[in-house]
Amino acid sequence: MFDKLQSIKDKYQTLEQQLSDPDVVSDQPRYRKLNKEYSGLKEIVQAYDAWVSNRTQLEQAALMVKGEEDPAMRELAQAELDALQARMPELEQELKVLLLPKDEADTRNAIIEVRAGTGGDEATLFAADLMRMYQRYAERQGWSCQLIEVSEGSVPGSVKEAVLEIGGHDVYGILKFESGVHRVQRVPETETQGRIHTSAASVAVLPEAEEVDVEIRKEDLRIDTFRSGGKGGQNVNKVETAVRITHMPSGLVVACQEERSQLQNRERAMKMLRAKLYDIQIAEQQKHRADLRRSMVTTGDRSAKIRTYNFPQSRVTDHRIGFTSHALPQIMQGELDSVIQALRLHDQAERLQAETA
Repeated sequence: MFDKLQSIKDKYQTLEQQLSDPDVVSDQPRYRKLNKEYSGLKEIVQAYDAWVSNRTQLEQAALMVKGEEDPAMRELAQAELDALQARMPELEQELKVLLLPKDEADTRNAIIEVRAGTGGDEATLFAADLMRMYQRYAERQGWSCQLIEVSEGSVPGSVKEAVLEIGGHDVYGILKFESGVHRVQRVPETETQGRIHTSAASVAVLPEAEEVDVEIRKEDLRIDTFRSGGKGGQNVNKVETAVRITHMPSGLVVACQEERSQLQNRERAMKMLRAKLYDIQIAEQQKHRADLRRSMVTTGDRSAKIRTYNFPQSRVTDHRIGFTSHALPQIMQGELDSVIQALRLHDQAERLQAETA
């Protein structure tokens, strides 16, 4: 493993030199490619440097313990040696995780689709809660978050379907485990007898595709425009600013009406279409992503759940890993770090086990 790490550091240093070369800087496509590769190695190199530094300090502390005659100084050196020895397994575990094969899509932005499932009006209210939860989480992370499309339910403040575009560092890799059916147990506001109802909403997280990933021919598209039905100014309601795009070979249909101009709506709709086509493409081409594909939503049935939000007990349970938290109000306000971290650690442990099997 450490031979591989040294090789990675050598590559990192070579890339660093290349990126300072004026000829490379002037060739922007090459510069972007090398810079992306350089950025991808940075975290591994920093972790490796920390391991090397810890090992050097450990060796020095061991020599002090062996050669120090003053009992008090030897005791201090022994305490430092113990701390450095305890740190080594943590650093080695971190390196093993960083060396795991990475999913190229993890570094991408994400498209999140939230849809109300079974449960009537209560399901649409819960879908709206989930939409806001992801918006708040994105805000906490310092990410950009754009509401691309929303279909409101019959109850004020409810949502039948919403599509969010979230941009930032490693967004898809962080949010991909949110895909699945989310179940809620609570007493609806309209319930007069205080009975707990169970409803569901589905969440699908897709990696945002770049133009180079998916070839979309103009002749394969049918583009329709219509007047926006949402809230907005006079221009939005009187002019055909909303856009619906049908990709005829696949039958996929996307629409956007949130922007004020037809051009902006068309650009966002094309982003959604690329993301959907890219998701189909990688599902066909990359069999190692089978686990992710299985976790993607196929139904809004509340029995096919990945997570339950129990409001009477203020409890959130992720059924895939047995994770439970009693901080439901905070989680609904976007404090998702504990849930997401538990899911990522579980995934890393499974992949490490597979690597060593």
